[in-house]
Amino acid sequence: MTAGLIVVLCVTDLDTTGQVSGIVATVLSGLGLVASVRALTGGGGGSGLRVRAGRRGVAAGGSITGSALGNDANVSGTATTSGTPTGGAAAVGGSPTAVTGEVRAGRDGVAAGGNIEGSALGEGSEVQ
Repeated sequence: MTAGLIVVLCVTDLDTTGQVSGIVATVLSGLGLVASVRALTGGGGGSGLRVRAGRRGVAAGGSITGSALGNDANVSGTATTSGTPTGGAAAVGGSPTAVTGEVRAGRDGVAAGGNIEGSALGEGSEVQ
C-alpha cells in the first residue's frame, strides 16, 4: 500500500497524490469500522462461549469453587476440586477456550460452564 502511494507521488503531482491518499485512507477506515463492528457483535471467532446473567444473577464460563454467593452465605475451610469439569462445558483447568454455546443465569440465578463445588449458594447457606 505504501509502495503504491510512493509510486503515485513520484509519477504524478502533489494534488493527485493527496487525492489518492485521501481515498486510500477512507477505504482503510471503512475496513477498520467493519472489523470493529464484527468483533463487537461476536462475529470475529473466539471461543464461541457466551456468558450472560440476569439481574442479580451469577454466571461463570468455567468452574465456581469455594464461593459464597448470597446474603449471609459462608464458606470456611479449604476449597477442594475434583479437577474434572462435568458436562464438557469447560476445558481442563476451567478455561472455556475449547467450548461453544451459552452459559446463562436468569434473574437471581447461578450458572457455570464447569463444576460448582464447595460453594455456598443462596441466602444463609454454609459450607464447612
